[in-house]
Amino acid sequence: MSKAIKVAIVEDDEYIRNSLSELVQGSANLDLAGAYEDGPAALAGIPQSKPDVVMMDIQLPGMNGVECVRELKAALPEVNFLMLTAYEDSDKLFESLKAGASGYLLKRTSSTRLLQAIHELHAGGSPMTPQIARRVVRYFSGSPENSNPDLAKLTPGQKKFLEELSQGFSYKEIADHLGITMDGVRSYIRKIYEKLHVHSRTEAVIKYLHR
Repeated sequence: MSKAIKVAIVEDDEYIRNSLSELVQGSANLDLAGAYEDGPAALAGIPQSKPDVVMMDIQLPGMNGVECVRELKAALPEVNFLMLTAYEDSDKLFESLKAGASGYLLKRTSSTRLLQAIHELHAGGSPMTPQIARRVVRYFSGSPENSNPDLAKLTPGQKKFLEELSQGFSYKEIADHLGITMDGVRSYIRKIYEKLHVHSRTEAVIKYLHR
């Protein structure tokens, strides 16, 4: 039996916080590692509980979710952050990604999709709603041309791998598409990170889309 994924929740709305807690506790392969009402409480508790995934509200009182992720990611680089927001906000979206978040969903997302997103994130994916993913692509497609010499170092296969990543496919799906093993996937990731001088999937995709 696979090890349960430890999930922490940071949400100031008590009703939503309790609902998310019940959702996690009701899933056989998830463990609730803590539920926090604001940034300071999260900064104090999360380093102790060491969750695998943190579901983070963006609009927190005082310290917002983006600032909280930035501080936690610096201390706990292995933790994955899924941002939850009531409204689509391009500025907050990109601030979240730059701060270290790897997923971004709306609070009205179904419970089934939220649970799926937790597993995707833990497996190395970047769950986003199709609308938000389109905003990411549109943002970088409309950016001024900014040729990056690091991208020229990539092989055609590595560029294809990055293209699949940018479309939101999981590592397992990419392995199937490219006809490679998971060891091959890890090799691609390591070489791409080295060539692009990045440390996460999100950074690699952003750099690729901003070519």
